[in-house]
Amino acid sequence: MRRILLIVLCACALASCREYRVSDDPSLQLSFSCDTLRFDTVFTEQGSATAQVMVYNRNKNALIIDRVWLNNGNAFVANVDGEADLARLTNLQINGGDSLFVFIRVDINPANSDNPFLVTDRLNFHLANGNTQGLEMEAYGQDVIRIGSKGCGRTEKTIMTFKSDRPYLVYDTLVVGGMLTFQAGATVFMHQGACIIALGDVYAQGTLEQPVLIRGDRLDRLFENVPYLYAGGGWNGIYLQAEQPQTWQFDYVDILSGNIGLYCLSTCTGTMPQLRMNGCRIHNHTLYGLVLLNTDAQVSNTEISNCASYCLYCSGGTHTFAHTTVASYFGSTDVRIQSVAKEATAAVYIDNLSKTAPATVDTFVNCIITGYRSNQLVLATPFDQFYNGVFIGNYLKTDSLRIPHAKDNTYWTADEQSPVFRNTYYKYKEYVYYDFRLDSLSAAIGIGDSIAALPYPIDRNGVSRALQKPDAGCYQHDNCEL
Repeated sequence: MRRILLIVLCACALASCREYRVSDDPSLQLSFSCDTLRFDTVFTEQGSATAQVMVYNRNKNALIIDRVWLNNGNAFVANVDGEADLARLTNLQINGGDSLFVFIRVDINPANSDNPFLVTDRLNFHLANGNTQGLEMEAYGQDVIRIGSKGCGRTEKTIMTFKSDRPYLVYDTLVVGGMLTFQAGATVFMHQGACIIALGDVYAQGTLEQPVLIRGDRLDRLFENVPYLYAGGGWNGIYLQAEQPQTWQFDYVDILSGNIGLYCLSTCTGTMPQLRMNGCRIHNHTLYGLVLLNTDAQVSNTEISNCASYCLYCSGGTHTFAHTTVASYFGSTDVRIQSVAKEATAAVYIDNLSKTAPATVDTFVNCIITGYRSNQLVLATPFDQFYNGVFIGNYLKTDSLRIPHAKDNTYWTADEQSPVFRNTYYKYKEYVYYDFRLDSLSAAIGIGDSIAALPYPIDRNGVSRALQKPDAGCYQHDNCEL
C-alpha cells in the first residue's frame, strides 16, 4: 500500500514539474477562446458591457508573456489577469494547462456620423519564446441624439419630432405637451425605466419600407444566442393622455420589449380621442401590449403579441379591429429570459361592466385571438344577448360567443392538430424566434370575410390579399413562400 502511495505521489510531483517548467520552444503558442471578439453596436459616449475572453496555454510546459499591448488603445479597454495597466504586465507566467481571464469593454468617441461606423483594435501578447499573438477586436459605434441624461428624471418638450437621420436615446421620462411626430424610418432607443408621455396629437409616420422602431437601448446579448431585445421590460412604455379629443396616428410602428407597449387614457366625457393604427407590431412586454381606456380606436393589419398580462385591454369607447393578430405566447421558451412570469390572463379583455364610464363596443373582423391557454377572449358585459359588438370572420380560441352579432367565426377545438402560426416557441439553441405568420395548414387560412377585407388589399408585410380568399390576422398566407 505504501509503495502504491509513493508511486502516486512521485507521479503527481513529476506532472507538477512538467506543468511549471518554463519552455522557450518557439513552436509553442497560446490559444484563445475566440479569434475575433465582436461587440454589438455601441452607443458613443455610453460604452459597452464587459466581454470575457479566455487565454489558454494548452501545452505541458509553462510559457512567459513578457509584454501585452493594444495597437491603438483609443476605444477598447482591456484587463488581463486582473491588471488594467497593460504596461505592468511583464514576465507573466502562464503554466501548462492553465489559462488567463481577459476582460474587454469599448468606449467609443462621437464621430458625428448618422450611420454606424466600424472601430477595430488588436490585443497583442509577446512571448519570451519569440512568438507574438493577438486577439482581433471590432465594434460598431453609433452616434445618437440624447434626450435627457441618466437620472435626470423628467424632460419636457412643447413639441417634438423624431427624425430619421440619426437614432435617439431617451433617458428617464420625456413629456411632450404639444404635437409629437415620428418620421418614417425613425429609431428611438429607450433606457431602462424610460417612458414617453404624449399630451397632444401624435403622428407616427412609418411606412412598410421604413417603419418606426421604438425599443430598449441594450444592443448586446443576455447570453450567446439571446439578444437583450428578446427579454421584455427593457424600458417603461408609451403613454397617450388626453383631456380633450386628440388624434393619435400610428402607421408601421414597432414597439418592442418594454413593460407596456401603448397605453391610451382619456378623461373625456364627450367626444373621445381617436387612435388609428395600421401595420404596427406591439410585441414582448412584461405587462400590457395595447390598453384603450375611454378611447375610440381603429386598428388594422397589426400584430399584438406576447405580453405577460393582457395583450389587449379595452374599457370605454368604440374599437374596430380588422385583420389584427393577437397572440399570447409570452414565456414559451426553453430558456428563462423574462424577468416575470406569464399571468393567468387572456390575450384580450373587453370590460363593459362600468356603470359610469362610456360603453365598450368592440368589433373584430378577420382577426386572430389565440395563445397557449385554453380561453384567450374575455367579454365582461352584463348581458351577452344585448351586447352590440361584432365578431365576423375571426379565428378565436374561446368558447362560442353568445352575442347577437357573432357569425362565420372559426373556433379552436381541443382536438385541433395543425398549428395556427409558423412558430410559437422560442428555441434559443436553434436561434428560432416566434413567427406569427400563418402555418401552411393553419385553420385561419381563407376564413376571412371578403367584403370586410376590401379596405386592406395588402397585409402587414405587403402580401396581396386580392388574389385569394382573405385569411384571418395581419399576415396573409403566401403559398409561394412555403
